[in-house]
Amino acid sequence: MPVKTVLGEAQQIRIATELIEMDARLQLLQEETTLSRERLLKLYKEVKGKSPSKGMLPYSTDWYISWQPNIHSSLFMGIYQFLVKNAGVHGAQALITAYRLYLDQVQNLEGGEAVLSITRAWFLIRFFNAGMMEMVSCNECGGHFVTHTNELNANYQCGICHPPARAGKTRENAALRSGTHVGQADCASTSPA
Repeated sequence: MPVKTVLGEAQQIRIATELIEMDARLQLLQEETTLSRERLLKLYKEVKGKSPSKGMLPYSTDWYISWQPNIHSSLFMGIYQFLVKNAGVHGAQALITAYRLYLDQVQNLEGGEAVLSITRAWFLIRFFNAGMMEMVSCNECGGHFVTHTNELNANYQCGICHPPARAGKTRENAALRSGTHVGQADCASTSPA
C-alpha cells in the first residue's frame, strides 16, 4: 500500500478539482486519482455545487470515426501524443494539459464549439493504449487522423479533405449563414400572419 503524504494528497485533490471543472465523470476521477469515492463525491459537490452525473459512460470506438467527432478527436490526440513524446507529461496531467490546449484551439475557430468532452478524450486515450485505435495519415493533406486499428487505410482520405455531403448543414449553421438565430427563425416561422 502506498504511503500517503499531505503533499501527495494535495496533488490528488488538485488533479481531481481540475478534472471536475472540466466536467469529468466520477468514474474518470476514480481511475485517475487515489482519492476515495466518498472524498470525490464531496469534492465534486463542493466544486460544482451538485452531484456528478450518473449513468453509463460513452464506451464506443465508432463515435470517434464519424465526421465531426473524428476531426476533434484527431486534434486532441495529436496534441496529447506531442505532449507525451516531447514535453515529458504523463498520466492525468497529460490528459488535463492536452484537453486545455484542445479547448484553446477550438475556441480560436469562428463559431468553434468543443465536440469532445473530457470523458470522451479520456476514453480515446484508453482505446489507443489498448491498441483499439491508431492515427493514420491522410493521402491528400498529410494530417494524422484517428481510426480503428487494422482497418484498411492504404488510401485514407480525411473528413476535412472529403467531408460528407451533409457536413455542416444543420439548422443552426443555416441560421448562422442567414444572420438569424435558430430561436428567431423558429419564432418567425410560427408567428401568426
